[in-house]
Amino acid sequence: MKESLPPAQEAQAQELAQAIAQAAADDFLQLARTLVASERSSLFGDTEFKVRDILLRVGAKTYQQLLEQKKTATRDPV
Repeated sequence: MKESLPPAQEAQAQELAQAIAQAAADDFLQLARTLVASERSSLFGDTEFKVRDILLRVGAKTYQQLLEQKKTATRDPV
């Protein structure tokens, strides 16, 4: 289900999605490697925790990209 956004916000969302994809590309590759190297019988347990850790890093990078785009940094006092 696609959420409807005004055109300006949709453009921002598309830009943010690209930034997130670039920032998390290595994490997604690590995720894929982890899953491919795991046996189906061991997808839970250690593999599950590795996958969760990778996805939490992706989540952190998502917030980082959003905050960088918001340009909310304050100036240093003069």
